Amino acid sequence: MNETRRGGKEQSRRPERRADRFAQRQTPAEEVEGQLEGRNALTEALRAGRTIDKVFIADGDTDRALQRLAAEAKEAGAVIVPVDRRKLDQMSFTRSHQGVIALAAAHDYFTVDDILEEAASRGENALIVICDELSDPHNLGAIVRSAECAGAHGVIIPKRRSVGLTATVAKASAGAVEYMKVARVTNINSTISELKEKGVWVFGTAAEGSVPMYKADLTGPAAIVIGNEGDGMSPLVRKNCDMLVHIPMKGRISSLNASAAASILLYEAVRQRLG
Repeated sequence: MNETRRGGKEQSRRPERRADRFAQRQTPAEEVEGQLEGRNALTEALRAGRTIDKVFIADGDTDRALQRLAAEAKEAGAVIVPVDRRKLDQMSFTRSHQGVIALAAAHDYFTVDDILEEAASRGENALIVICDELSDPHNLGAIVRSAECAGAHGVIIPKRRSVGLTATVAKASAGAVEYMKVARVTNINSTISELKEKGVWVFGTAAEGSVPMYKADLTGPAAIVIGNEGDGMSPLVRKNCDMLVHIPMKGRISSLNASAAASILLYEAVRQRLG
């Protein structure tokens, strides 16, 4: 009877320990830049001409689309490595690798001048998003995606206390990181001052902003500042903005996700610029 109870306890504990060990094996120690996960991320990287060093593909997967993608990557110079799908699960940060993970050259960050030159080359007034210490890679990825779709010229992020262009960001952007100029700067406030000196108006987004977004003139050179997920813009960044704008809220919830707010402001700028 006692042996049965001990056996029962042992059986009840073992699956839990196995699950813990499996979870530990499945969680990479640290997300790194240059890893691409999923078919769309690799497709857009190849289209953009990004250097792909190695592609890990699920061994035995007969999906023709996946095989064509692997062939395209091989033609572009990548080494193709068939691996067990469990190995892909272990490597994955996004938990949605779709049978393929690629290792690419790390993203090259651009400068603020590169972004302004992009606007000038298109003959357009600059439209820039400044992210003030975003920590969620899904938010940054979604902002990059919205910025690219809206025709913005660049996104600016700080080097410290901010997520960079990781695999999760790339996947959340649906490949938009391959086409959007992202500048990583040492000091956001110095960058804001630099932009203002070059004629760019800086619009901070805040619930208590005195100007509704519809009354803010976003037709000229403009930078939209999005604060972090918890506290919004830092006090000094808030102070350095030319104007604080708010998105009118009609429901019971008083705030929006950072990426949703960025999308709304970007498309208000698009609406105004279309006339």
